[in-house]
Amino acid sequence: MESLLDGVARFQNDTFLSQRAEFEALSEGQAPHTLFITCADSRVAPELITGARPGEIFVCRNIGNIVPAYGEMLGGVSAVIEYAVLALKVKHIVVCGHTNCGAMKALSAGPHLLNESMPTVRAWLRNAESARSVLMATHGEEAITDHDALAFENVSTQLTHLRTHPSVAARLADGSLQIHGWVFNIGGPRVAVRDHNGVWHSDIRGSTSDVAAIETAS
Repeated sequence: MESLLDGVARFQNDTFLSQRAEFEALSEGQAPHTLFITCADSRVAPELITGARPGEIFVCRNIGNIVPAYGEMLGGVSAVIEYAVLALKVKHIVVCGHTNCGAMKALSAGPHLLNESMPTVRAWLRNAESARSVLMATHGEEAITDHDALAFENVSTQLTHLRTHPSVAARLADGSLQIHGWVFNIGGPRVAVRDHNGVWHSDIRGSTSDVAAIETAS
């Protein structure tokens, strides 16, 4: 905690003073261009990965970067999506998974095998169960032990869920919103990107990926 308090002091005495005009403008309101849905994992830092400035991205974090299908589990994530799309008028939504994800390791084993002391986590991961099923059906049962492959499939699954939200569906239909799937490689600088045909590319410039052998229909 002491290190966090020291960080706050540095922000107040250094960072804020050097960026005072920017923060004063932000105090009047926000107009982010992107909703960034990612994992709660402490190693994933959206602003650091993207280089975004304060006010540019509206961030939603949860275990496994999950987006429950509309009506399945209305709650915080659904509310964030609705607010970002209808009130903030974001132009993009990114669902960003990552390598070495603890949620994917638990999903690989099967949510029913999670410790009974974590019933909420077990229920939450059911929203990603179809990713596990698709990976097994398309790549065999042995593929389920590849946690990073599951992370890619999970992002594709959550994009499918995202399209079921009425606010998102309407904006996609009129062309005012785009949705994107990313997977961040924690151990390297790469961010793999899913194109509109469901093919994964190794980086944002669109070269074919050798880290993601999964290609799924959009």
